[in-house]
Amino acid sequence: MFDIVNNFTGTDNYVLDQELSLIVNMSIALEMPLLLKGEPGTGKTQLAYSISSSLAMELIVLNVKSSMKLIDALYHYDTLTRLNDSRFGDSSRNVSNIEDYIKMGKIGQAFTSEKKVVLLIDEIDKADTDFQDDMLDVLDQMEFDISEIDKTVKAKNRPVIIITSNSKKDLSDPFLGRCNFHHIAFPGRELMHEIVGVHFPKLDEKLAEQALETFYSLRKLKDIEKRPATRELINWIRALRMDPQFNASELIDGRVPYLGILFKRSEDLKKAQEASGGS
Repeated sequence: MFDIVNNFTGTDNYVLDQELSLIVNMSIALEMPLLLKGEPGTGKTQLAYSISSSLAMELIVLNVKSSMKLIDALYHYDTLTRLNDSRFGDSSRNVSNIEDYIKMGKIGQAFTSEKKVVLLIDEIDKADTDFQDDMLDVLDQMEFDISEIDKTVKAKNRPVIIITSNSKKDLSDPFLGRCNFHHIAFPGRELMHEIVGVHFPKLDEKLAEQALETFYSLRKLKDIEKRPATRELINWIRALRMDPQFNASELIDGRVPYLGILFKRSEDLKKAQEASGGS
């Protein structure tokens, strides 16, 4: 059992508030999955990487696809390789031993790891309800069956489980009831200033202030489909710093260079260009 007082507090490149720190450490202590919601770019996925780094645990990532079946996340029976081995007879594997042809999926890898790992289940809202509920049954029981060899795989260590959702589709009540939950709101100005400072410790304060002022103004534009997120802000500031011709006074005057770094969709970029005088 973890001591929740002395666990994850963030890393050098991941700034988190006290509430998020508490729910992460409580979820680790209670050994419950932590479901994170929030708009893209709020750091949901990156949080799992930071927990892995901070606690010196391997990170295993299950990227959920809309067509994915639960068995794909548990294991795969490689029938094609077994067929080829039986036909050509040039393999060191014993074709009569089906277990030699069982490969663990991401959840299977987390269960069979000799050490405790962080298991990130990314974008669970892409999966259907049956996948979600059946997956949590497996995570509750910490075991699953391999029907081809009549074997039950039991977790050697219960992983730290982080589940992310972009809220594109509602999750079932049973699913929600079996997770701890935290909504990561988009960072406010003060927290974002701190995040920028982590990435650019020697950034000119005038540039930092004007970049943030411009960034938040652009995020308020109406009818934007994909608003710029933290990663776009960081890349945009990086571009501004690399341009020897750029001066922070341009932002004060309303001229915004490199809008294509902030806005990735044509209609959004056009609206941003119109709002900033065609920059």
